[in-house]
Amino acid sequence: MKTYMAKPEEVKRKWYVVDASGMVLGRLASQIASILKGKNKPEYTANVDTGDYVIVLNSDQIALTGKKAEQKYYRYHTGYVGGLKETRYDKLMEKKSDFVLYRAVKGMLPKNSLGRKMIKKLHIYKGGEHKHQAQQPVELKLN
Repeated sequence: MKTYMAKPEEVKRKWYVVDASGMVLGRLASQIASILKGKNKPEYTANVDTGDYVIVLNSDQIALTGKKAEQKYYRYHTGYVGGLKETRYDKLMEKKSDFVLYRAVKGMLPKNSLGRKMIKKLHIYKGGEHKHQAQQPVELKLN
């Protein structure tokens, strides 16, 4: 029996809409990353981008479990001496809730050119409206 290997031109992509209100950040991000990779399809091939497009609504209503909102920090370095900047996640969720989810999903994708292609299929919106009605997205219920 031969193993099926997907080809990039044969991949059929769907559009999904996910309502993130009340969902936990890490669990939501891992399920979205799996859809972006294409692991939910039987024709999944590791070296080919077989994933679908994902639209996430209500990113400002994502929850963090425990005391992570007060204890977890987003850190980055400017490149200058003493340039370490850090922001608590509760303040980051108020300002850039879409960035928090984007960063969580991006960390779960491959760290190569394939992962950079996959993350471009993710569209995150703070409110309940999106501009992708022409693609006829299907609503997806995640656990």
